Amino acid sequence: MSFRSFFYLCISMTSVTTTRYSPSWASLDSRPVPSWYDEAKFGVFMHWGPYSVPGVVSEWFWFYWRRNNPNLKTDVEVNDYMRANYPPDFTYQQFGPDFSAQFFNASQWADIVAASGAKYFVFTTKHHDGFANWPSSRNFGWNARDIGPKRDIVGELELAFKSDDRVKFGLYHSMFEWFNPMYDQDEANNFTTRDYVLAKMMPELTELVTKYQPEILWSDGEEGAEVDYWGSLEFLAWLYSDSPVRDSVVTNDRWGKGTACKHGDFFTCADRYNPGVLQNHKWENAMTVDRKSWGHRRNMEIADIMSMEELIENLASTVSCGGNLLMNIGPNRDGVIEPVFEERLRGMGEWLAVNGEAIYSSSPWSCQNDTVTSGVWYTSKGVDVFAIVLNWTEQLELGCLKPTEGIVLSVLG
Repeated sequence: MSFRSFFYLCISMTSVTTTRYSPSWASLDSRPVPSWYDEAKFGVFMHWGPYSVPGVVSEWFWFYWRRNNPNLKTDVEVNDYMRANYPPDFTYQQFGPDFSAQFFNASQWADIVAASGAKYFVFTTKHHDGFANWPSSRNFGWNARDIGPKRDIVGELELAFKSDDRVKFGLYHSMFEWFNPMYDQDEANNFTTRDYVLAKMMPELTELVTKYQPEILWSDGEEGAEVDYWGSLEFLAWLYSDSPVRDSVVTNDRWGKGTACKHGDFFTCADRYNPGVLQNHKWENAMTVDRKSWGHRRNMEIADIMSMEELIENLASTVSCGGNLLMNIGPNRDGVIEPVFEERLRGMGEWLAVNGEAIYSSSPWSCQNDTVTSGVWYTSKGVDVFAIVLNWTEQLELGCLKPTEGIVLSVLG
């Protein structure tokens, strides 16, 4: 055999056929969801940006400040805070330099997330305020390289999380931006123009995928306009067919008005979505440990923080009904994960170290919660059934499990 024939033989044997998807929901929805996502069951979400500098009310600080509705508690609290602490001509952008990230350590974050037992991580690259946590090529002077941290936050996190593959790396991206003149003009034109999408949003989103290669792409801020305005179908067809993460990436359902709970690899439907009954499509319960905010609040109180018992109940009820739990915390402006949040994350890891067999790679059983005793949620693996008992007692009556010959009962841990 000549060298040339051997070379061509190798090419022929190693070629791979990639499934291609067209820009239609019928085609995109036919794509199998990568198995790793359903097996993972539990992820950690982090909201971090300039809104952590005032640290009051929530990550919607700027919107409430500008809206200034005297009949809404959020708006009153934000405007009272600004009047008491800043001059009248102060702007939201002036919080940028104080978003210091002074103690931010991407490797430390990755270690804490891994210790929680989470199998994936989702980070806010850009929230509705438009601030980019990476050196965006379409965002000058309002990104983490130009102001505040003076660093590529997303890049440092990517390196830390991908260094050992303990936790899959994912990115959140807001499609629209408050008060962006290009978006506002498109909206004024009834979205017959797409200047914001073509000049700003789509180039940034494509840049995030090609540069950082996330295995989760968590879209948000889509509700104001239709799918055609955003160009979502064309983007997703590229993502699934030609992007560097086409074989492993998973996406949610927020791609335009009316898409939530209808299209996407997994459904989020609404924040804190937890239906309590089995769903026929993969879904995710995105919720936050601080009941009042996704971003950091300097004035949060211990009563605002979900207890370990509440978090474990959220995990058990979500997984039992076929969902994944995405649990959010908000680091402070210096990049520190508050001790109470770290304690909750590590507490989840301790619980999963004992009970993870009932969570990871499990499937819903014929019963989700018990018919007799409340606080009991079921999962399964093959012929094995797991009863997650949230309120343990010495005598436990279960309506869904009937003792028959050959059944073996055991306790995890």
